[in-house]
Order: sequence, then structure tokens, then C-alpha cells
Amino acid sequence: MRRWYGVKNMADESPGETIQVDTYLDSLLDSADTAERLVVEVAKGVGFQEEELQKLGMAVRESVVNAVVHGNRYNAKKKVHLSISSNQDRITVTVTDEGLGFDAGSLRNPLAEENLLEQSGRGIFLIRAFVDEFHIRRLVPSGTEVKLVKCKQTVV
Repeated sequence: MRRWYGVKNMADESPGETIQVDTYLDSLLDSADTAERLVVEVAKGVGFQEEELQKLGMAVRESVVNAVVHGNRYNAKKKVHLSISSNQDRITVTVTDEGLGFDAGSLRNPLAEENLLEQSGRGIFLIRAFVDEFHIRRLVPSGTEVKLVKCKQTVV
């Protein structure tokens, strides 16, 4: 297993090898680009197909945007922790903010008629649609952690 902290070039990694990446991102919207690129690079390196890469990339992007905007509220003193773990069958991505925490039970249904024209509120709904597993938990004393799992589809 390879483990590192910070952003690395995945080009030299061996196929099938377990990869673990941990990095901290600034509370800026540009961090969503960085996170998406890094996760897609890792997933591509272990053989995920293009459609899976797009779905995973969008889910990670939305998770980091939520961490920056709703969690850390663009606070430059707070970071977003991105952890990626992959093997030949799946990739697990964890995004953690340093905000006040989030109650998942407070989510409104974005498909409810009264919410259809709202400008926000669909992020977690979309994330769930793009990954195989989605977990969210409030951290103590503060922060929110989301965990995304995407399994590699077998090509028949």
C-alpha cells in the first residue's frame, strides 16, 4: 500500500495497488477543482470507466463545495480535509470541514413541489445519485464528514 500526504502524481503507481491520499484544501471554491482532479486521477489509475469518473468527479466536487460554502463558510482559517483510499474494486473519498456541523435530518426534499424552484438544496441529493454509498455525520466538537464510496463496474 502506498500512503502519502499532499497531492502526488499517480502516473507511476502500480495497477491494483492500494492507494491512500490525505490532503488539506483551502476554503475556496477552487479547491473543488483540485479535489475533483485528484480523485478522478486516482480512480482512473485503478481502472474506473469514463462514466463512473464523471459521476465520482461531480459527487466529490459537490461535497467540497458544500464543505467550503456551508461548512467552513469561506473562512480562510479553516481547511477542508480530503482523504482518498482506493484499491482495484472501489474508491472511498472522505471530505471533512471544520464548520459548526450539519444535521442531515434537516434536509428538505429537493423534489417536493415547494422546493423545485429553490436555487440550492440539491447537492446531497445529487451526490447520493452518483455514488454507491453515502454517509454523513456530524463531528464533535465541530465539523461534518461525508464519506463517498464508488465501486468499479465490471465490463461484460
